[in-house]
Amino acid sequence: MKIAIASDHRGLEYKLEIIDYLVSKGYEVIDCSKNNTPSDDYPDFAFLVCNNVVSGCADIGILVCRTGIGMSICANKVKGIRCAKINSVLDAVLSRNDNGANVMTFNYTDGIENIKEYIDAFIGAEVLNDERHIRRVNKIIEYEREVYK
Repeated sequence: MKIAIASDHRGLEYKLEIIDYLVSKGYEVIDCSKNNTPSDDYPDFAFLVCNNVVSGCADIGILVCRTGIGMSICANKVKGIRCAKINSVLDAVLSRNDNGANVMTFNYTDGIENIKEYIDAFIGAEVLNDERHIRRVNKIIEYEREVYK
């Protein structure tokens, strides 16, 4: 599995820890924010991660910033992305099961050990495991394609 990841300058420390964690588990990681500075703009990094996911260069994306909200808003502007802001293991599982999320974000104040649990749950969760969820996500996809009725 290939995972694209990025952070703004505030999430840099956690991003580096997450990369080490993912590599230790055998995942290939694409770092989309190698040059963080205090004046960086999180949308630039969010769009890079999402473009890697949409293009198929990465299977999923992970975004790290102070609140997780800004990155999530940016990510969900990218056609084909369903980004979930994760606050628990249950959020991680349900965002994949019910919503087919392909990018996750969280706030770095949750603590690195909790974040590792969220990531493991997100990666390990079954994607869209029920017909009603597939139907609902297909409506989102249709809307993105401007064919929703």
